[in-house]
Amino acid sequence: MNTVLKIFLSMSFSGGLLIALLLLGKRFLQDRISRQWQYYVWLIVLLRLLLPFGPETNLLGKTYQAVDRAIIQTDPLPRQASLNTPGGVPDSAAGLEQDNETANRPAEDLTTVRPLQEIRSVLANHIWLIWLAAALGMLIRKVTVYQGFLRYLNAGLVPIADIGILDRLSVIAEQAGIRKPVELCSNPLASSPLLIGFFHPCIVLPSADISEKDFWYIALHELTHYKRRDMFYKWLVQVAVCLHWFNPLVYFMSREITKACEFSCDEAVLAKVGCENAQDYGKTLLDAMAAVGKYRENLGAVTLSENKQLLKERLGAIMNFKRKSTAIRLLTGVLTLCVIFGASFIGVYSTAAASNQATDEPLASEWSKNATQEGTGTHSKDYSSQAQRYYEAGSLPLFEIAFSQLDENAQREWLEKLYTNNDISFFSVAVQVLEESGALFLDDFAEKAYLDEEIAFFSTLTDCMDETELEDWLDRALKDGDWAFQSVLFDALDRGDEFDELEEEQEKAQLAKYQAVGVTMEGKNYYYQGQLVNIFLDIRPDKSFYTLDTNPAGTVNIKIMRDTDNEITGVAYMTEAEVAELFEDEEELDDENSPEIIPVNLKKVAKKQVIWLGEYTLSKGDRIWYDVSAKTGKGMQIGFAKSGDKRLKTTYYSVKNLRQKGEPLKCTANFTFGPPVKPGKYKLFLRATNNTLRNIKGSISIALEDASLFSAQSCG
Repeated sequence: MNTVLKIFLSMSFSGGLLIALLLLGKRFLQDRISRQWQYYVWLIVLLRLLLPFGPETNLLGKTYQAVDRAIIQTDPLPRQASLNTPGGVPDSAAGLEQDNETANRPAEDLTTVRPLQEIRSVLANHIWLIWLAAALGMLIRKVTVYQGFLRYLNAGLVPIADIGILDRLSVIAEQAGIRKPVELCSNPLASSPLLIGFFHPCIVLPSADISEKDFWYIALHELTHYKRRDMFYKWLVQVAVCLHWFNPLVYFMSREITKACEFSCDEAVLAKVGCENAQDYGKTLLDAMAAVGKYRENLGAVTLSENKQLLKERLGAIMNFKRKSTAIRLLTGVLTLCVIFGASFIGVYSTAAASNQATDEPLASEWSKNATQEGTGTHSKDYSSQAQRYYEAGSLPLFEIAFSQLDENAQREWLEKLYTNNDISFFSVAVQVLEESGALFLDDFAEKAYLDEEIAFFSTLTDCMDETELEDWLDRALKDGDWAFQSVLFDALDRGDEFDELEEEQEKAQLAKYQAVGVTMEGKNYYYQGQLVNIFLDIRPDKSFYTLDTNPAGTVNIKIMRDTDNEITGVAYMTEAEVAELFEDEEELDDENSPEIIPVNLKKVAKKQVIWLGEYTLSKGDRIWYDVSAKTGKGMQIGFAKSGDKRLKTTYYSVKNLRQKGEPLKCTANFTFGPPVKPGKYKLFLRATNNTLRNIKGSISIALEDASLFSAQSCG
C-alpha cells in the first residue's frame, strides 16, 4: 500500500477516535461547559486529521509497526532439514515433491497467475489515486457550489445607503474591535442575515427595513463571526471532509461544528450584551426565521438562523445562558489538556516509519522471493548473509527478523560486531530479540560495556536485567564512584530522585569549599568578600577550564586556585592581561586562518550522556570559541578530552554552567590553546551534567594557527 495513503488512513483513524470521544463526552457535558470551548476544541481534531505529525512513540505508530512486522513474518520462510514431517520425510524431500508438482503444472496456469499477481500489485500500489481523485472531486464541487451561490447572491445585492444605519454599523464594529470597513447590503432572496467575504466582509440582510434593536443584535452577531474568522474555520472543516471522505465520522464532526459555531457565537454575543438581553436576542432569531428568501445558507457563509430544530435548541441555550464559574473554566482547561494528550497518544503512522517502510519494501519483496525459492528446494538460505544485507541497507525491521533466526553463536558474533561498530540502534534491536529468548551471554556484554565505559550500550542492556541485577550493578557503581553509571541505574530502578539528591549534596559540598575561601553564591551571582563578581573562573591544575561565569554587572574578576591534587587552596584576582587573554577579540584573527565552524543542533542529550563532536589536532596558538545554548535542562558542559578518555577523567578547556532561574542555559567561552596542555589530538565533547538537555543549538569554532594542519574526524 502506498505510504502516503497509509499515513492518511492512520490520521483518519486517530481523528475518528477523537471525534467519537468528543461526541460521547458532549452528551454528558453539553450544558455544563462553555459553548465556545465546545466549538474550538474541534480544532485539535482538525489538526490531527490534517497534519501528519506526532510524537515518535504513539499508539498507532506501534500498531502499524506490529502489523508490518506480522505481514513480513507471514511470508514463507526457508525450511530447515527436519525429521518431524509426516512419515519421517525430511523437509527437503517435501520441497522436491513440491518442485515436481510445480513442474507438472500446465504452462498456461503459470502464465495466467503471474499477470494476475502483477495486476493486484499495480492496484495495491496505485489505490491512493482513487482516494486522491475523490478528494479533489469533492473539493472542486464544494468550491464550485460556493462560487455559484455568491454569483446569484451578488446579482441581487443592493448596497444600503441609509446614513443612520451605516453609522450604527460603524459604532457596533468599533465596539466589536473591528477596524476594517464592513459593507452592508440587502437581498430579498437571502434566507436570513448572513456574512460573506473572506477579506472584504459584507453583511447581507433580507431587508433594510429592520428595527434598531434587531439591527444591533444582527450586526453584532455577524461581526462576531468575522472577528473569529469562522468562514476560514468552516472551509478548514470542508478540506478535512474532502480528504477523509471515506470516514463517516468526519461528516458527524462537520455537522457538529456547524451547530457549535452558532451556539458559541450566541454565547459570545450574550457575553457582550448581558444576560438581561437574552430574551430580546432570542426574539431577533425568531424574526429572522420569518424571512421568505429563496437562497438557503451555503457551507461557506455564516448566518444568523438555521433550521427550526437548531433554532429551538439555540433559543433554549440563549434563555439558559449564564457566565461560567471559575471551577468550570478550570474543568475546560483540564479537558483541553486531556484532548491534546489523547491526540498525541493516539498519534499517526510516522513519516519516519514511512521512510523506513519505503526502504524495506524491496527488501521484503526479495525476502519473500528467496523464501519461496527455498521452500521449493532450489537453494539453501543463509540467514547470516541476509542479516548482513539488511544491516547494510539500514533496515531495522528485516534485520530483526533475520537476526531472530540465527543460532546463539551467530547472534553473539553479531552482537560483538555491532558493539565494535558502535551501532547502538541495531544493537538495541538485537538485544530486544535476545531479551525474549533470555540469552545468558548478555551479562558478558554488560560487563564489557561497564569496563569500556560505554554508557549508551550499558543503558540498553539494563532493559534485560531484573531488579536484583540492577541493584548489584548499582552497588558496584556506587563503590567505584561512577556518577554516569549510577545515573543510568538509578533511572532503570525508577529511583531518579535519589540520584538528584546525591547530586545536590555534591553541589552543596562544592559551594561549601568556595565559601571556605570567601566566595559565596546568591542565585546566579558570585560574590567575593561582599563584591559582585564580574568574571568567575575555577581552573584545574592543568589550566583547563572547570567553571566560567560572567556577569557584566560585577566589579571584580577572580579565579579559584587549586593544588596538584585538585583541592582548592585560595582565590586570586585576575590581572588585566589574564582577562584580555581569556576574551581576546575575534577580529585579531588573520583572514587567512578563518575558523572552522562546528554547528551544534541536537534534539536531546540524556542525563550524563556524552556526545562526541569530533576529533581535532590542536597546537599552541589555536583559538577556540564556544557558543551553545539549551532550551531545557539544568546543566551543560563542553570541552576537550584525550582520545580514549571516555569517562572524562581529565578535561581540557571545558566550560560547565548551570541554569539559573529565569535565564537560558548557555556555555560561552573564547580562549587560546597552549601550555601546559600539550599539542596533540583531542576529542570535542558535549555532556548533560544534571538532567536531560533538549533543543541544543549553537556552534563551536576552531581557528588553527597553521590552517594546513587542520584535521577533524567524526567520532560518532
